[in-house]
Amino acid sequence: MKTRRIFLQKASLSAMALAVPTFNPLSAMTDIMNTHSKDPKTLRVAIMGLGSYGTRVAEAIQKCTRTKLVGVISGTPSKVEDWKVKYNIPAKNCYNYENFDAIKDNPDIDAVYVITPNALHKDQVIRVAKAGKHAISEKPMAVNAADGQAMVDACNAAGVQLLIGYRMHFEPNTLEVIRMRKAGEFGDIRFFQGLCGFVIGDPNQWRLNPELSGGGAMMDIGIYAINGSRYMIGEEPTWVTAQETKTNPEKFKEGIDETITFQLGFPSGVIASCLSTYNMNNLDRFYLNGSKGWVEMHPSTGYGPIKGRTDKGPLDEPIVTHQTVQMDEMAAIIFDGKKPEVPVNGEEGVKDMKIIDAIFKAVKTGEKVQLNLS
Repeated sequence: MKTRRIFLQKASLSAMALAVPTFNPLSAMTDIMNTHSKDPKTLRVAIMGLGSYGTRVAEAIQKCTRTKLVGVISGTPSKVEDWKVKYNIPAKNCYNYENFDAIKDNPDIDAVYVITPNALHKDQVIRVAKAGKHAISEKPMAVNAADGQAMVDACNAAGVQLLIGYRMHFEPNTLEVIRMRKAGEFGDIRFFQGLCGFVIGDPNQWRLNPELSGGGAMMDIGIYAINGSRYMIGEEPTWVTAQETKTNPEKFKEGIDETITFQLGFPSGVIASCLSTYNMNNLDRFYLNGSKGWVEMHPSTGYGPIKGRTDKGPLDEPIVTHQTVQMDEMAAIIFDGKKPEVPVNGEEGVKDMKIIDAIFKAVKTGEKVQLNLS
């Protein structure tokens, strides 16, 4: 590495010393290496839905090296005007929910990140796909597995990619735990616990409207425990049981779950015991137990920093802005064909939706529901 660095330095000095544009092989080599090391293709993104999370993503993109915010789609004209100024977005890249199909004729936009209420994702992603643009859908990708599969099918038919906003799939401490598990450092996995919840505020927000959210805590915070159990254990569950508790039916109306405890069974015999709630704070914890060791992550899925410890000591991977890493990694997936350690494609999203469908069915019937995620 030292020899290579000295070589490049000499090449650079040689190029600067030349007074005439005579061909210099050392300078040419430097140019070639620089061409391959910089200016990878940039993912030009329009954000659809300019709420709190859309704003968080927009801010994170400002630190990206391979992703650029170039457009907005919103039903609120004042937000569009604010974002145009704040992020220097040209008027021709601004759309509303009625006219955004026109992105088909806009070569400045490569992909649309859909960050709207859950029930809107299906139709919006399908429209994005028909416009010939890659789609990124915030999770959960839809309100049920059938809608999720329709989104996958539409993107496949249009020849575009569908990615899901699984930011934890790129988080360094999470990836280190997955590496340790794959390396056998925890031995045979025996048990997983996922606790996800907080006390939700404004009773009039869209998350408490079943027509927009498709459910309550499960469709918001509970999906982290579902998805986390799969990547922490490294298997796909084959059955689920679930129980619902509702202490405030006025706030948590029909179709909005307040608290659900659920259990997942895996082929190796591992059991996952999880909790999803809108009625308890300080619940953001994963625990994985194996025959040779254990890991606890707390916080496990919050915006950061993620903290954790194993039987061997603390996790101390770099602290990152999750959405910044996610967006640059998605650029590599779309343009370079990069394969992430844990998938973030539409098929991955459909698997989680199948589990959520089964959890709701188990709550309703009181029975163990079999799963087939293949």
